[in-house]
Amino acid sequence: MRIRIAAVACSLAVACVTLAAPRIAAPQAAAPKAKPTPDPELVDAQGLRKVVEQYKGKPLLVNFWATWCEPCRDEYPLLNDLAKEYGPQGLKVVGVSFDQDGDLILMRRFLARYKPVFPNYRKKEGGEAQFTQAVLPGWNGALPATVFYAKDGTQIGHVLGAGTRETFEAAIRKLLEK
Repeated sequence: MRIRIAAVACSLAVACVTLAAPRIAAPQAAAPKAKPTPDPELVDAQGLRKVVEQYKGKPLLVNFWATWCEPCRDEYPLLNDLAKEYGPQGLKVVGVSFDQDGDLILMRRFLARYKPVFPNYRKKEGGEAQFTQAVLPGWNGALPATVFYAKDGTQIGHVLGAGTRETFEAAIRKLLEK
């Protein structure tokens, strides 16, 4: 009987130690991390001309925006919707941010939030007057601004300030007709 009690006591002691011992978890495969979206490429006036040339043969809408510009933030989701709606018909959309290096984190968050279906670039710092005059002679750089290019690469219109869906759709229809 003593042997039985000793065996049960010994079994209980082993069970208690086993249950109280910290468990070593089996290594788990790390969840794959989402690839961060690369920062928009920097462009100057010459770089923007190359971007426009790249889309020659396609109707093109180029929107100039910044995260610090409230009308730009309001307009951006509309542009994304228009790009989705008219993209299958051939419309190409490009965004050019005027955010500077100090606004980079805000710009990244903004793009992550809205997940644009079109490419975005970022204007290189400096040379504002040269850049704005190369884009649209007489433009003072006020944002937002949108420029429309025909399939042959010529400018056929622009919207300075926030545009409405109706304004954009009328311009897009003209672009797609040509």
